[in-house]
Amino acid sequence: MDYEQEFLPAAGIPRAAHPLFQHLVETYVSETNKTAAVWSALRDDQLGFRPHSKSSTVREILTHQILSERRFFAEFMGFAEPPAATLLPGGDAGVTAYIARYVELAGARLAGLASGNEAFWQGHVPFFDVTRERIWVFWRRVLHTAHHRAQVGVCLRLLEDRVPPTYGPTADVTWAAADPTRTVAAAERRV
Repeated sequence: MDYEQEFLPAAGIPRAAHPLFQHLVETYVSETNKTAAVWSALRDDQLGFRPHSKSSTVREILTHQILSERRFFAEFMGFAEPPAATLLPGGDAGVTAYIARYVELAGARLAGLASGNEAFWQGHVPFFDVTRERIWVFWRRVLHTAHHRAQVGVCLRLLEDRVPPTYGPTADVTWAAADPTRTVAAAERRV
């Protein structure tokens, strides 16, 4: 799948210390690029949008993504991270500032992800009130990111704006080789 913009270029992905873990580095880059692409569909005047009185605003979702990712990597993964007070773009920052900061912080984590060996990834670390393998914590981070990216996608749809593709085509963006599974016959294909 080709994306309109590559925020963390594939050429800059470091090689993992152990080839078995290369997919973790590549997945983190891919998920960062997908998240930044969805955020890029936002306009500054949409940051205050809240789909329901009990929902977060779009700005609050972006803020949470940046802050919670720092917490995951510092507290649970054991990475050296910048102080939390320095993470967010200042003042009434626009979408571009949030994207730039998010991508900058993610790019700085790539070397740490790539340096992990088997003992690192299988090591047990505290995760809230339980202990889990570090690789489990990493995948929880990926799922958490996908959840918040989907929230922003829903906001874009409710705002009647374009929703960019992440894992495949959307109602707004498709391509010739796209093959979404929308029928029983498609689901039965083996190849």
